[in-house]
Amino acid sequence: MQTHFESRFALSPNEGKQLDTQALRDNFLMEKLFEADAIHLTLTHYDRYIFGGVMPVKETVLLSNPENLKASYFLERRELGIINVGGKGTVVADGISYEIDFKEALYIGKGTKEVSFASADGNTPAKFYINSAPAHHTYPSKKVSKTEAEVVELGSAETANHRVINKLIVNSVLPTCQLQMGMTELKSGSVWNTMPAHTHDRRMEVYFYFEIPQGQSVCHFMGQPQETRHIWMQNEQAVISPNWSVHSGAGTSNYTFIWGMAGENLDYGDMDHCAITELR
Repeated sequence: MQTHFESRFALSPNEGKQLDTQALRDNFLMEKLFEADAIHLTLTHYDRYIFGGVMPVKETVLLSNPENLKASYFLERRELGIINVGGKGTVVADGISYEIDFKEALYIGKGTKEVSFASADGNTPAKFYINSAPAHHTYPSKKVSKTEAEVVELGSAETANHRVINKLIVNSVLPTCQLQMGMTELKSGSVWNTMPAHTHDRRMEVYFYFEIPQGQSVCHFMGQPQETRHIWMQNEQAVISPNWSVHSGAGTSNYTFIWGMAGENLDYGDMDHCAITELR
């Protein structure tokens, strides 16, 4: 089993707008999340958020404890959110086993000492997309299926943003310290996500794009509303969105993405909206 861990410093909007294409990708994009029997993790200094992927194939993979955290174990001071984007798998948290199927979620509370990941069938391995945020309190671990999610349907075919938002790990479904996660599925023929765009100075966010058909891509937009930039993304890649940045995208096909966020409140509607006509 291998753990790949990297730490990325936070940039101000003034620094962000000076970056060229490769520097934008180096600072904000995580290109590889899934590798057989390995863990890939990135820590961003925006709210000390960690995101990454675990794909057990032949082995049971343990959640390691990167030295950079200076903790006795990974979740000593953290909470964890997991959404499976692959085949059926199992997560064991301090001896309690949870079967997690495709597009199901699991929240694991602070203080859980050992977490392991396994696939039901190595030929169709589970792909556990994970997010973690610092936590000050212990809340119970809980599995959340799609039927238990808070579901909202937004947009329309006419504006190419007809989508279903599945709020999986949010305070209306279960208690967390600051971590929130959900999944947005775009309908066939719709390609725009998160329009009108917004920022929220009190929270940062990470987007993970998947179910992008072979040969297609998503153009992710970031930056301040009057100083936007873009990053072209492929299937199963993730991108950091600072609290000063918009976060939206347009694909060459419909797709699905997982949003995860952390900050100083759990108010899902805390957004500073930007009029589409005012974007630059």
